[in-house]
Amino acid sequence: MMWGNGSYMAWGWPFGLLVVVGIVLLAIWAVRSVGGSVQHHDQRAATSRDEGAVQPSKARQILDERFAAGDLSADQYREQLKVLGIPSSGADGGDGKR
Repeated sequence: MMWGNGSYMAWGWPFGLLVVVGIVLLAIWAVRSVGGSVQHHDQRAATSRDEGAVQPSKARQILDERFAAGDLSADQYREQLKVLGIPSSGADGGDGKR
């Protein structure tokens, strides 16, 4: 049974459609937020593992830079590596002997 001239009926279905679209968009946003943060976390963890395997330590980088700049002799470079517990691996161009 309709009351009045039916004007509520004319505005009812567009409003209902907007509510349904809003709920769908909210659900999509919620799923992407939760799924995106998990995926982002996995990507950061994989990047951290890759960097740890490929990149030398910060101390080694500083020593390499100082050695390359001529601030350290080969003996000083090897000694600092030994103090830090970093294997020399012949990176200084020497034969690893003292």
